[in-house]
Amino acid sequence: MTTTSQTYLPRHIGIVMDGNGRWAKARHRPRSFGHNAGRKAVREVVEGCLRQGVEALTLFAFSSENWQRPAEEVGALLDLFVRALDKEVDELDENGVRLRFIGDLGAFEKPLQQRMLGAMKRTAGNSKLQMSIAVNYGGRWDIVQAARKLAAAVAQGELSMDAIDETAFDASTSLAELPPLDLFIRTGGDRRVSNFLLWQLAYAELYFTDTLWPDFNQISLQHAINDFARRERRFGRTGDQVAQA
Repeated sequence: MTTTSQTYLPRHIGIVMDGNGRWAKARHRPRSFGHNAGRKAVREVVEGCLRQGVEALTLFAFSSENWQRPAEEVGALLDLFVRALDKEVDELDENGVRLRFIGDLGAFEKPLQQRMLGAMKRTAGNSKLQMSIAVNYGGRWDIVQAARKLAAAVAQGELSMDAIDETAFDASTSLAELPPLDLFIRTGGDRRVSNFLLWQLAYAELYFTDTLWPDFNQISLQHAINDFARRERRFGRTGDQVAQA
C-alpha cells in the first residue's frame, strides 16, 4: 500500500456512506443487512485514518431527510446505531479517537441521546482522531442554526452586526473546532453531496466512487487520498502562483 506524503494528506475527510441498500439487494437480503455490513467499512476507514495520521473524519450516518424512509428501515437503522455505539465505543476510546455527534439530537429518544452524550464524554480527552458522526443532520440545518446563534448574540448585545463575517459564521457551525474539510468522499456511484456539510464543502476536493459502502476498505480510502494528492488546490490563485508558493 502506497503511503502518501504528509504534505498532500487531507487533514479532514468527510464521507457520505452510500450503497448499503443496493449491496444487500444484490444478495437478496433486507436493507438492514446492508446497513449492518457497513459497520465493517466504518472500522476500516477509522483504522486507515489513524494509520495515515488524518486529523478529522466526519461520517454522514443519518440525514434529516432519512426520516422519510419506511418506518421499518428507520427503526432498524436506529437499533443498529444503538448496538454499534455500545459495542464500538470501547475500541474507539482505546485507540485515542474522540467521538462527537452533530445534528439535531433532540429528535431522538432520551435513552439514545444519553448513550451519545455518554460516548462523547468518555472520549472527550482523546486526540489521535476527531471523529464526528452526523445524525439527523443536514447542511442547510447547520447553516440555519449557525445564523440563529449569531442572531441571538446580536439581539443580546453580545455581538455587533459588523462583526459577523465568514470567520464568525464558521465558528458557529457544527464542526467549528475542526480543521477545514479537505476531502469529500461519496460511495455508491451517485454524484451529489445530498445536503452534507454545505458550508464546509466550499474548498473541499470531491471524490466519487462506484464502490458500495460495505465494500469500501483501507485500499479504497488510499485510492481517494492518492487522488487528493494529485489535485492542484489553488484557492482562487493561478497555477503559477501555487507553484511559486
